[in-house]
This record gives sequence, C-alpha cells and structure tokens, in this order.
Amino acid sequence: MNDGHPLPTQRSTPWRVWRGVAILLVGALAVLSQLWTYVHSNPVVMNALIGGSVAALATALGTLPVLFSQRLSERLQDTLFGFGAGVMLAACAFSLIIPALDAAQAHAAFGGGAWAAGGVVGAAILLGALALLLMDRLLPHEHFIKGREGQSAQKLRRTWLFVFAITLHNLPEGLAIGVGFAGNDGMRANALAMGIAIQDVPEGLVVAAALLAAGYRRGLAVGIGMASGLVEPAGAVLGAAVVGFFGGLLPWGLGFAAGAMLFVISHEIIPESHRKGHESLATMGLILGFVLMMLLDTALG
Repeated sequence: MNDGHPLPTQRSTPWRVWRGVAILLVGALAVLSQLWTYVHSNPVVMNALIGGSVAALATALGTLPVLFSQRLSERLQDTLFGFGAGVMLAACAFSLIIPALDAAQAHAAFGGGAWAAGGVVGAAILLGALALLLMDRLLPHEHFIKGREGQSAQKLRRTWLFVFAITLHNLPEGLAIGVGFAGNDGMRANALAMGIAIQDVPEGLVVAAALLAAGYRRGLAVGIGMASGLVEPAGAVLGAAVVGFFGGLLPWGLGFAAGAMLFVISHEIIPESHRKGHESLATMGLILGFVLMMLLDTALG
C-alpha cells in the first residue's frame, strides 16, 4: 500500500556496470587479437615476446621456494642482489652498449665516426637514466630497506608501493630484451635474454622473501613476486616494435635500455645490497654475475 511516499525505483546501475565491463572486455579482446596478429607476423617481435616471457617465467620460478621456507638470510639476499647487479652490468656493456656503438658507427646518418657514435650512445644512455629518474620521482613506491618514496606515498597501501618498485626494477630488463632482439643477431640476443632470465631467478626469490619478511602473507608475497615479471614480456614487445619500426632508432634504443638498467643497478640494487653490512658478499656476487654474463655473451654471441 502506498502511504503517499514515492515508491523506490529499481536501480539500473548494476546493469550499466556489467554492460560497461562487457564492452571493455570486447574492446580488450579486439586489441589483443590485433596485437597478436602483428606479433605473429613479425619474427623479431615474436622472439622478443618469447624472450621476455622466459624472463617472466624465471621470475615466477624463483618465488616458489618461499612457499616452503620461512625466509632468506640477509647474507644470502645481499649476495643474490649483487649477483643480479653483476649480470645486468655485463648485459649493459656487452649486449647493449657495444652493439649500440657498432650500430651508430655503421649508420650513415650519424656520420660513421667514433666521436659521433659515442655521442649518440652517450646521449641515449643519459636519456634512459633520466627517464627512470623521473619515474622514480613521480611514482609512489617503496624500497625494501630505504622505505617509501615518490609523491603521495602515504596514501597508497604498502602492497601497491612494492608493486610500483618492482615494476620500476623490471621494466628496463624487458626493454633491454626487446631492443636486444631488434638490434643484435639471434645468438647475442638469446644470450642477453638468457642472462636476464638467470638473474631473474634469484631476483624473484629475493622479492618474494622480502615481501614475506615485510609482513605479507606467504601466498600474497609469492603472487606479487610472480606478477612482477609480467612487465618484462610487455616491455620486450614494446622495445622490439619501436626499434624495429624505426630502424634509425636502434643505437638510441640500445643506449636507452642500457641507461635505464644502469640507473636501476646504481640506484636500487647496489644500495640495497650494501646496507646491512654484507658488502664483501654482495661485491663477490656482483663479480660472479658479471663474469657469468660475460661468458654467456662472448660464447653465444
């Protein structure tokens, strides 16, 4: 019986929400279909996607021991951090910077001289480092030891701060894989992807263990660690597609990826490995990682 008050009307918001979600899903599937067609028709981009996916899988595999153990010792964590830094340093030198210099010297637009090539690659390295510095300043994120950085970091949950930090760390690796496949022969590009995948195994372990030590549930720590590697195939496809489409960008792309990786090594990995009194272990890990990546690059490239 109506007592004079208007009857409540049924809200159509849920239907509109589901309709909007359906439209977004259809649009996303259409975009993914077009993207897959492009990737499938471009062998270089396909190889970059495979290389980035292998690196992501290596990261996921590295997190699995955290499901069965409590936590890593600080000594082992710092050694693994150093090992990863060494692999990335050697990858920058042998798989990115040296091929970038060769490509710049061979490109007629850069004059073919050593000074011109060095200037182009040097500028690209600076741009890559500056891009990561800008992301570091603007994106809220949290280091495993130093704590929170970025604008409005206090407004975000710590889980998402860690996700941002991990993304900042892994994006240059994915870009390096993609640009490496666009700018190197198959063996050298495979060596680069293999080296990054090798260092991603302990990296995934350290990330998951650090999240566990920070108070996250075991399953959540492992899940975030696994998800952290997904940016690598995306970055690999982006790097290969851009450099492959604009051939003259090859020296710039290689140098940019190297600069981004160098920033991560100096700003993130080495400081994290030297803050708990295990500098010698971290340094020995760095040297071992550098030698391993050097051997992979020279033997396979």
